[in-house]
Amino acid sequence: MTAQTDTQGSVTTVYKVSGMSCGHCEGAVSGEISEIAGVTSVQAVASTGEVTVVSGAPLNDDAVRAAVDEAGFELVGRT
Repeated sequence: MTAQTDTQGSVTTVYKVSGMSCGHCEGAVSGEISEIAGVTSVQAVASTGEVTVVSGAPLNDDAVRAAVDEAGFELVGRT
């Protein structure tokens, strides 16, 4: 349950989100998480429930949880 730091100085973290079932769900989750300061990329995949987030620094899990909650889903944790 750790984030990976790549060579460009960005951090990639994969979260598990429950309740996503379609492209609209992916868009809702991605949209909310992308509003967190420092986030540069978000990819949500409904079929796996995984959301990959690239940011300039490690994110506060509470901020990610709040964004996922706002989208109407539940953050299970990091993968």
